[in-house]
Amino acid sequence: MQKPIISADSHITEPPGCYVDRIDHKYKSTAPHLVHDEKMGDIFVIKGGGKPIPMGLVAAAGVDAMDLKMFGAKFENLHRGGWDPEARMADQDRDGVACEVIYATVGMLLCNHPDYDYKKACFDAYNIWLAEFCAAHPDRLIGLGQTAMRSVDEGIADMRKMKEMGLRGVMMPGNPQLSDYDDPIYAPFWEASVDMKMPLSFHILTSKQDNFKTRGPRINSFMSIIRGNQDLIGTFIFGGVFQRHPQLKIVCVEADAGWVPHFMYRMDHAYNRHRAWMLRGRELEKKPSEYFREHVYTTFQDDWVAFAMKDMCNTRRLMWANDFPHSDSTWPWSQDVLAEHTKGLSEQEKNWILHDNVAELYNISI
Repeated sequence: MQKPIISADSHITEPPGCYVDRIDHKYKSTAPHLVHDEKMGDIFVIKGGGKPIPMGLVAAAGVDAMDLKMFGAKFENLHRGGWDPEARMADQDRDGVACEVIYATVGMLLCNHPDYDYKKACFDAYNIWLAEFCAAHPDRLIGLGQTAMRSVDEGIADMRKMKEMGLRGVMMPGNPQLSDYDDPIYAPFWEASVDMKMPLSFHILTSKQDNFKTRGPRINSFMSIIRGNQDLIGTFIFGGVFQRHPQLKIVCVEADAGWVPHFMYRMDHAYNRHRAWMLRGRELEKKPSEYFREHVYTTFQDDWVAFAMKDMCNTRRLMWANDFPHSDSTWPWSQDVLAEHTKGLSEQEKNWILHDNVAELYNISI
């Protein structure tokens, strides 16, 4: 029989006091906070973070496509399960999901804040709140903490503290403060992740490259969302990170997976044809596609192409998600979506993608 379904990527909606009530006193007056604007509705204001974050889309799961709008939402009208763990249980049951891996929302966009000290303070506060949220149902709420990655040693210390708090992995910023992630200086951090069994995740919209600066109609910017994650994967593979750390795994989150077979081909082509002048003679021990297949997990929601292309991917690295409560969520229709999209899968393949892969990665026993 099919095993309980686990969402590999779901979110919380940070409540008004998430940061203000827990942040280092030095940043209390500038902490991310909720305000009401007559035109934009309830918004999260972040000092030095550019545009405020409206609440309209961050908790629009289940809203008809014709009714989606970015502005005008009130916090009290959002899905209560975004911040109330008891209400979240009912949300999971309604969607037929037994457990969720939990990511930040406001914290997702904080990853690109230019002030790393401010970001560190915000993430420390968020981790405290998230641990409290997940502690209510630790078997069904699998929290991932955040680190600003100001330095290698601090990143390791952050990860150790997250584990002590009961969090189960790390939501990484797309850009560390120091050199990029393919620099060998990060070796101790990668090894600490393996030793502590704390998987590292890179979510869309957490890299400086996710700037939505595209040509054409505004909706065309939606097509660029996955690009930052693809760049990160290339950095890890072509930069030799996986070659140097054969046990390291990373998670590419909410960037879909149907593109993976062509991306692997394209990486192999680039390496075979252009490595002499583009990598300056640096050799990989395996094909780039082999590193991808073994080391990179991908999460997706309603990407039917991912299921159709499963035999060209590694089915042990595909993980389905419902993205609740965001606007891209399949909630509360996940069972209908999966019934249609998994028609061509065997029972074993369904169990791998909907349960086993994520359960093994995060040591979930449900």
